[in-house]
Amino acid sequence: MRAVSHYIFTVLVMTVYGGQVCPYIDTLDVVTWGLFLIVTFGAAFLIRPYLIEWLVAREPYHLHVRRQLILEFSIFFAVALFITLYNMILYEFPFGSGVKVMVGCLSLGLFVAADLALERERIVCATLVTSGRELTLNEEFFPLTKKFAAVATFTVSMIVIIVFLVISRDLLWLGSIDQNNLFGPRLAVIVELAFIGTVVLAEVINLIFSFSKNLNIFISNENRTLVEVANGNLKMRAPVSSNDEFGYMAKYTNQMIDNLEKKTEELQTTRDVTILGLATLAETRDNETGAHILRTQRYVRALAEKLAENPRHKDHLTADTIDLLFKSAPMHDVGKVGVPDAILLKPGKLTDDEFAIMKQHPTYGYEALRKASKNLGENSFLLLSEEIAYTHHEKWDGSGYPNGLKGDEIPLPGRLMALADVYDALISKRVYKEAFSHDKAKSIIVEGKGKHFDPAVVDAFQEVENRFVEIADEFGDKHTRDQD
Repeated sequence: MRAVSHYIFTVLVMTVYGGQVCPYIDTLDVVTWGLFLIVTFGAAFLIRPYLIEWLVAREPYHLHVRRQLILEFSIFFAVALFITLYNMILYEFPFGSGVKVMVGCLSLGLFVAADLALERERIVCATLVTSGRELTLNEEFFPLTKKFAAVATFTVSMIVIIVFLVISRDLLWLGSIDQNNLFGPRLAVIVELAFIGTVVLAEVINLIFSFSKNLNIFISNENRTLVEVANGNLKMRAPVSSNDEFGYMAKYTNQMIDNLEKKTEELQTTRDVTILGLATLAETRDNETGAHILRTQRYVRALAEKLAENPRHKDHLTADTIDLLFKSAPMHDVGKVGVPDAILLKPGKLTDDEFAIMKQHPTYGYEALRKASKNLGENSFLLLSEEIAYTHHEKWDGSGYPNGLKGDEIPLPGRLMALADVYDALISKRVYKEAFSHDKAKSIIVEGKGKHFDPAVVDAFQEVENRFVEIADEFGDKHTRDQD
């Protein structure tokens, strides 16, 4: 439709104004001249799609815009040449008349070619973005500054040339008429110049808007990518869809994101290894099996994923947070490394004094993790581990330890871990008790709703209890011994 509009506009301008520029065209009947232009430009327009398919669409994407520009201008050049030769042969127009027709037609043709080339650039961009491909950049591109300069120079030159042709014709015309009645002729000259200015202004404004549309696409794509990356989405990439400064900007933006993603993965690996190492250290001193760690971290993830569906928690329990909760859960008993072996490894129930010492392990774990976390800054990945280690023995009604926190005073990671840890303790065999069934463990947890446990966490547990059973079956103590 854009090309159709350009061709119709060109035919109208040349039909109405061709005779004003060229006195020889003015001798032709306007209907005859208009029909001739319609047939000529119509034939060119019908051939145009085949030429685009042959000379543009089959080429690599980075050549499309330049090829489109050359093709569109070549079509107008061919049409202008045909019109000139046709008039010179059929009507014996002089060479000067043909030059005027060529100048007028090519002036409009350059505007048309530039605009349709910009449209091709938008098509290429949309195709590459949709397909996820990148443009192959050529270092010998035409800079934006030169594009602006070329358009400005061309526009001014065309205006000067056309105005010169019109004024020279009008001066000759004014010199040949009655000098005592020049009001009408002068008004005609003013109208004529206004018409020229309107046509040129319309083409320039259209070109400005077309170019601005392309700039907006490239800038919006770049900004959207940077915003996504700033928000933590390192999978986002800027479309490399133009062979110019914006294309290279997108290319180097993507390289920057690649490097950032690589460094982030290295940091995440370091984080995971650190957490695993500390958890393993705690495990070596505990009489519980490694399967306890595997199960509880999966319980925590199942609870967190269910709570994330709740509007109250969805902003806090993002996918990244849930993943870090999963990896931090094994740290809940890291403080047990500070408990004496005689108490930690005692094959029986603890005395009140021994249990009082055992109750210090959340504080030991918190203090150790806190010291390490301070060196890593406010965004330390150990912050969740601190909360889990310090608060997983707190109770919703405030009767827990070590600080007697109550309700929402207890961080959510600690509330999640509290239920996961108790559930696993209930279904596991200990030296002082036999393993409980899932139903028995469930009844104890439901009974503790609003007392020991956060009611919302208990509700989530009841909705995913089948997942708890599956985890317990998959990562039973026998499974761990077989793995060892």
